[in-house]
Amino acid sequence: MAAGFAVVPRRRCRAETPRLPHTLPCAHTTLFLPSPSQHRAKELKTRLGILLHKPELRHGSGAAGKLQLGSRRRDSSREVLEWRESFDQLLKSKNGVTAFHTFLKTEFSEENLDFWLACEDFKKTRSKTKLASKANRIFEEFVQSEAPREVNIDHETREITRKNLTGATSACFNEAQAKTRTLMEKDSYPRFLKSASYQDMTKQAASCSINKRLHT
Repeated sequence: MAAGFAVVPRRRCRAETPRLPHTLPCAHTTLFLPSPSQHRAKELKTRLGILLHKPELRHGSGAAGKLQLGSRRRDSSREVLEWRESFDQLLKSKNGVTAFHTFLKTEFSEENLDFWLACEDFKKTRSKTKLASKANRIFEEFVQSEAPREVNIDHETREITRKNLTGATSACFNEAQAKTRTLMEKDSYPRFLKSASYQDMTKQAASCSINKRLHT
C-alpha cells in the first residue's frame, strides 16, 4: 500500500426491509353492507317473480300440456292484477297472502298478518278444549302487553280480548282481529301496491294479458 494511506475496513450493511409508504384510506372507497331490509326487499322481488314464471303444478303432454301450462300462467297473471282491486281480493288469494307477508317482513310488521291468519284458523276449531288452549296461546303470543309478537291494538281492545278468554268462543278475537285488519288495509296494503316489486309484477301480468289477446 502507498505510504500515508490507511485502509478502512468495509462495514457490512444489515439488510433492511424496504419501507412501504403509509397509505391513507381512499375517500372514495366505502364498504357497503346490505341492510336486513334490503335483503328482505330482494327476497320479496324474487318470490313475486317466481309466481309468474314457475312451471305450474301439473304437466300434460304435447299440445294439450302446453295449452294447460299457458292457461295457468294467464290465471296467475289475472290473479296478480286482482290484488289491487281490494284488500279482500288479496286476502282471498293464497299467493296474494304469501306475497303480502313477504312484503310485511321488509317492514318488520308481519306479526299483524300472522295474527289475522291465526284468528282465521282459530275460528275453524271445533273442540272446546283445543279452543281454550289455542285462545291462550294466541293471546300470549300476539295480544298481551309485551307479547313476543305484540300487535298494534289499543288498550281497550286488549282488555276486552283478555276478558273474552274466560269463556273462550270462536269469536273471542273478533274485535282485535278487525282492528288489525283495518290497520293493514289502511297502512300496509297501499304501500304494498306501490312497492317496486309489485309494480314489476303488474307490468309482467299486463304483458301476459296483451299477449293472450294477440294470440286469440
